[in-house]
Amino acid sequence: MLDYDIRLETPLVTPGGEDLWFHPRVAAIPAGRAGAPPAVVMTLSKHLKVSDHYSGLYVMRSDDLGRTWAGPEAVPELAWVTEGDVHIAVADVTPGYHAPTGKVLAIGAQVRYSRTGAQLEDVPRAHQTGYAVYDPETRRWTRWKRLEMPPGAKFNLARNACAQWLVQHDGTLLLPMYYGTSATVPASVTVAQCAFDGTELRYLRHGTELVLNEVRGLVEPSLARFDGRYYLTIRNDIRGYVTAGEDGLNFAPIKPWTFDDGGELGSYNTQQHWLAHSEGLFLVYTRRGANNDHIVRHRAPLFMAEVAPDRLCVLRGSERALIPARLGELGNFGAAPITESESWVTVSEGVWDSNYKYHPEAESRTFVARVLWSKRRRL
Repeated sequence: MLDYDIRLETPLVTPGGEDLWFHPRVAAIPAGRAGAPPAVVMTLSKHLKVSDHYSGLYVMRSDDLGRTWAGPEAVPELAWVTEGDVHIAVADVTPGYHAPTGKVLAIGAQVRYSRTGAQLEDVPRAHQTGYAVYDPETRRWTRWKRLEMPPGAKFNLARNACAQWLVQHDGTLLLPMYYGTSATVPASVTVAQCAFDGTELRYLRHGTELVLNEVRGLVEPSLARFDGRYYLTIRNDIRGYVTAGEDGLNFAPIKPWTFDDGGELGSYNTQQHWLAHSEGLFLVYTRRGANNDHIVRHRAPLFMAEVAPDRLCVLRGSERALIPARLGELGNFGAAPITESESWVTVSEGVWDSNYKYHPEAESRTFVARVLWSKRRRL
């Protein structure tokens, strides 16, 4: 079993929970000289204290592997766009480095808000995938653009949201997304293959259509590649699901996440994400049954465990708590490789429930759990 150490850091603390930072996720940009650490860009949004109401995107940056950070900085190009009484944001963002072009892509869900923070489906294709491009040379971001999906009602809603996506050897992207005819019907999941030329992201095709007509269906999938195969983990209101395939587009039928002893994993109505090392595949998740009934949707602690790829289950004996339960939820997190020797899991604590607001330790904290591998990851 691949071993690792955990180093927990807190780059951002807001006393009293005045600013609630959600969805912190990072991308590592290789240094231009040998032996230098990568630059790390973190994207994050303010939660505006109405359910699923988020600000424009902010950015933090570290050039010394997290010892010091600049930001969070409001980037004008990544702010809301206003159309009359409607605010348009891109939320649930995951950034990633695209080596063939040397650019960073920030990809998330385009959201239309009323002035009171309600999500709107007031125009055709209101719920789509938005993206912006960062040029490390100029340190400038583009404005938000929209990924155009094929015509027809099937993709009236089509979001890559809170999703780990992959860059293929040919430079194309594999974007897991959830989609449907509207936001009021159960969503399905697929993986779209897209071309990127450094400026525009363009849909090419999509793979297996995974369907579950249960509650809200399937949402927020994340994709990983390990030992020549592709693995997809998927959120559902009742339980998490997993599947695998050979090419990143075509997948077997989904199965519920379980431990290796057959017991249900207990992760529900929140994301799971991957950390893939050349020596092992790991899942990061929250679950029931951890003395955490006081936490919204049992969204803390944040756990990590090794996956048995052939059985598509979690090895119970390998489970470790990356970030402990404290006051609030840890459900809106990210996971990403940083160097050959370490990966990071990033999350902000959601201390916004009225039960916690006046607690003496009710800071809003953003955590970086540095996973320090015992063996270097083969690239």
